[in-house]
Amino acid sequence: MTPSSTPPQDGRLDPMSSALTGERRRLINLAYRMLGSLAEAEDVVQETYARWYALSRRQQEAVASPGGWLTKVAGRICLDVLRSARVRRERYVGEWVPEPLPARTEWPTGAMDDSTADPADRVTLDESVSMAFLVVLEAMTPAERVAFVLHDVFRYPFADVADIVGRTPAACRQLATSARRRVDASRAPVSPTAQRARVVREFRLAWQAKDINALIGLLDPDATAVGDGGGIVTAQLRPIEGAEQIARFFADRTRPGRLAVRECTVNGQPGLAAHLDGALVSVYAFDIADDRIRRIWAVLNPEKLRPWKRE
Repeated sequence: MTPSSTPPQDGRLDPMSSALTGERRRLINLAYRMLGSLAEAEDVVQETYARWYALSRRQQEAVASPGGWLTKVAGRICLDVLRSARVRRERYVGEWVPEPLPARTEWPTGAMDDSTADPADRVTLDESVSMAFLVVLEAMTPAERVAFVLHDVFRYPFADVADIVGRTPAACRQLATSARRRVDASRAPVSPTAQRARVVREFRLAWQAKDINALIGLLDPDATAVGDGGGIVTAQLRPIEGAEQIARFFADRTRPGRLAVRECTVNGQPGLAAHLDGALVSVYAFDIADDRIRRIWAVLNPEKLRPWKRE
């Protein structure tokens, strides 16, 4: 269901339909950053529009800013989802990693118009959707995350944030400040994209060659690798720590002639996608600083790879 496919209750053409549909991209961007899950972001946006169209025509016309109304509702739904997600994550099998997003060029078919594009194609790929950034957001409380994303990423004033979070503007300012400290503490010197791409390429070549020494040389001594299989496919239940341990793990899982690894863009950053016998089985995101890989996130859960498998 798209916003434009749900007509007003009285059956008349909604003069605001086009404008409301145009808000969808912004809401998907907002919800994905808040939740780290494209599937959940889609659900939030659909529920937001469902609530709009559940209003009477008079109620809709009384809304001074439909875009602001949609943002407020989406923000509150996201907050509820984040609160319940904490319970769900405790039951999740193994480590939970945010859903990786492909770049537009990763699609197997040609470009589509905005009305038919997959939601993944609507998410703006910038620093605020890098895997490293989303993982830091995961460590925040639901209120911190919503306040930070709304204010620091999307530049909403604290008065508006307060209306969504249900706290005072001063309290929301404190939430955003606390969240900002977490983000600043996790930041590493940013390497140029070409430099990061070179490191990822060298990792791919060393992995395929089962060159343990070369892999160790590309990894930070204290590097961490995290796998997310969600209990659906086999993955390490705990992070792998240390350069040598990670290098041996990857070298042991090379399958000559069956496993093909290619370079791609994951959440706007250089990454890898692995295909086993031609079928996509995993996507890898990297955190790189000073020519060394600090963290690897491997997403194997097929439910999180849906945007990469569109027919």
